[in-house]
Amino acid sequence: MKKKMQINKKKEERRGTQEKMSKVEKTARPAKAEKPIKATRPANAEKPIKSAERADAVCPYAKKCGGCDYQGMPYEKQLKEKQAYVQKQVGNFCKVLPILGMDEPYHYRNKVHAVFDIEKKRGSRPGARGNGKAANGKQGNGKNGRLAAKPAPGGIISGVYKAGTHEVINIDACQIEDELSSAIIRDIRGLLHSFKIKTYDEDTGYGLLRHVLVRRGFHSGEVMVVLVLGSPVLPSKNHFVKALRELHPEISTVIVNVNDKRTSMVLGDKESVIYGKGYIEDTLCGCTFRISPKSFYQVNPVQTEILYGKAIAYATLTGNETVVDAYCGTGTIGIIAAKSAKKVIGVELNRDAVRDAVKNAKCNNVKNIEFYNADAGQFMVEMAEYRADAKRGEKSGADEVDVVFMDPPRAGSDEAFLSSVVTLAPKRVVYVSCNPETLARDLLYLTKHGYRAQECQPVDMFPWTKHVETVVLLSQQKPDDTIEIDLDLDELDATSAELKATYQEIKDYVLKEFGLKVSSLYISQVKRKCGIEVGENYNLPKSENARVPQCPKEKEDAIKAALKYFAMI
Repeated sequence: MKKKMQINKKKEERRGTQEKMSKVEKTARPAKAEKPIKATRPANAEKPIKSAERADAVCPYAKKCGGCDYQGMPYEKQLKEKQAYVQKQVGNFCKVLPILGMDEPYHYRNKVHAVFDIEKKRGSRPGARGNGKAANGKQGNGKNGRLAAKPAPGGIISGVYKAGTHEVINIDACQIEDELSSAIIRDIRGLLHSFKIKTYDEDTGYGLLRHVLVRRGFHSGEVMVVLVLGSPVLPSKNHFVKALRELHPEISTVIVNVNDKRTSMVLGDKESVIYGKGYIEDTLCGCTFRISPKSFYQVNPVQTEILYGKAIAYATLTGNETVVDAYCGTGTIGIIAAKSAKKVIGVELNRDAVRDAVKNAKCNNVKNIEFYNADAGQFMVEMAEYRADAKRGEKSGADEVDVVFMDPPRAGSDEAFLSSVVTLAPKRVVYVSCNPETLARDLLYLTKHGYRAQECQPVDMFPWTKHVETVVLLSQQKPDDTIEIDLDLDELDATSAELKATYQEIKDYVLKEFGLKVSSLYISQVKRKCGIEVGENYNLPKSENARVPQCPKEKEDAIKAALKYFAMI
């Protein structure tokens, strides 16, 4: 008792000392104390998202998954971020139109992939990976704090790899993935234990089920389920399919894909159909397309129609054009364009995609299209060489190419492909890009070799991620598009810079592009401001006191644009 009283007495003494110190601080503080200096962010650091700007529903897996870059950011702000990104990369080449976003930017992915695994216990710490419980021991419930989905019987989990690792995050549903596809994957997870199907272990190489891929036709409603196995034998496959289709009669086909290699690739080379026709079909821009497990097909059908519609509009087809569809995939753009073109040539490296492209053309009764299974760059180089030989009279039958559609991978095109485009000299190039940075690099090459970027349309194909698709129209600048006039160079005292474009050419360009009439005097004033040497006695006042009109700002900007166009600045 005595010891307890001594402890309480010490507590009272400490409390009293703290109160005295607090009073001293209050009396000693000036009436207008200086505000504390806030830590400053580097100029290039991203601004933190204010709580008021956060989206209402934040994905419970956001911190672990890493698939969505803009979690917590309102959709309108995401669009502004992407607009600024495209403007920064492409704005120097042409006008960038406002980005086309989605009315409903959720559950848009019609291709869903899940990795399967067994939950790995890591001690008894509450909330550890895979146990699906919060720190208080209760199961989480969505945005109120769910840490992970509950494992299926047998500890089976499915989902995505944690960012930068091969640790599987157990996921029930994703905000950007098709809801029916997510439900099918959940139910497959629930069936495995009763059918004694073991999941694949990457560390040991034992087990059967590695991945599940679900693809759904947005318009057709057809559903494909691909079971990726480590070996070709699926126990009780007919009973398994029957049980799965009882839960989801929407499933049109089930395919077993065998991937028996220690690889990060999802799909293997061998496939067998265990239910249905082995593919699904869907409608895009009024055409029907066949989709197999390995076919490239855009994952956002709503925005794809907008993107492809813009690309076709940029091509301005009249029915007389020969069109090349490079990196054609299953032939989507080419088949859509074929209705308005004389002939279409599609090129694709993926053999399965080419097979589907040929079938797609037959299905849509499109007879004016040919497909080639080849590397797009190499094919275009050979096509350019063949055409060059034909022009020299060494070969016959070479087509004049009027339009090239190009939709390369994220790495963009190589110089061999781009140089072949320049050699083929199509009137228009429609560039569909999923990477504004490589797009800018390729535009730099094309604009230095006779093409002019006219317009760029960004389309938000992947809400909640940083990715953005763009389509750019480039047109050929032919020598016969220029205006020929007679000039007395001695009279104008022309310099080497002036020889790149005459004053009349600059006037005509400004009038055509901006609707403004400019004088030679204004042009020479702007040239001097830009450091371009102008003839010593050209457009100078005749007397020292003469009042010389100065070029208005609007016309100055237009003249500078012309000087940039003619590569004078």
